[in-house]
Amino acid sequence: MLLFRSEETVNRWCESNRTPRRPLITLVQLWQLAVVWYANRLSVESRRPAPDEMVAVFASIGLTGPFWDPRSDTFTNA
Repeated sequence: MLLFRSEETVNRWCESNRTPRRPLITLVQLWQLAVVWYANRLSVESRRPAPDEMVAVFASIGLTGPFWDPRSDTFTNA
C-alpha cells in the first residue's frame, strides 16, 4: 500500500513509474473497511467473508466496480 498526498501526486507517481493507475481508497474508507473487516477476528466464529459479503462491505463504504469485486476477472479503474 502506498500513501499519497493527493490524486495529482498519484498521477505523477504512476506516470513516472509507468504503472497504470488503480482505484484509490481514502484513509477514512480504509479505516471504515478495517473496522468492519476485523470486527470479530478474535472470536471463535471469525471467518473470511464470502465474495458476496465482500462486495457488500466494499459497497457500504463507496468502493464499487470490478476492481472491488472478488468475483470479477477484470482489473480496471472503473
